[in-house]
Amino acid sequence: MPNPKGNPENLQPMKSDREEPLTEQVNLRVSKRMKEEIQQQDNPPEFCREAIQKALDEKKSK
Repeated sequence: MPNPKGNPENLQPMKSDREEPLTEQVNLRVSKRMKEEIQQQDNPPEFCREAIQKALDEKKSK
């Protein structure tokens, strides 16, 4: 019978080797085509983070 309280390892905070921890979430709406293209990437969440960071950097440098 599985443990009803879950796996204790899952209760530990996620470790990251990033300079800034990923603590926040952003929800946005995209077209179906765009979602499908994002999902075809090797690592969709990292792809989105990199694209957003690139756009922010470009805007900051103007």
